[in-house]
Amino acid sequence: MHLEIITPDRKVFEGEVSSARFPGADGLFEVLNNHAPLISALKAGDVVLNGGATTFHIEGGVVEVLRNNVIVLAEGASA
Repeated sequence: MHLEIITPDRKVFEGEVSSARFPGADGLFEVLNNHAPLISALKAGDVVLNGGATTFHIEGGVVEVLRNNVIVLAEGASA
């Protein structure tokens, strides 16, 4: 699936991933290929890609999942 992590001032990440775990407002959740459409608020925490191969810390935001495209709009992010 295609994932983008975007902050107000830059694109932090763009690429293909097999899994992504997010710090949802109500708890952690994971998105895999062919996930149902979803929009969720995110709290500050780590976005973990590909089972831990890559991690980004975000300062909250929102995620949209639709047709194997995942877009994270984060208030801030660092690798």
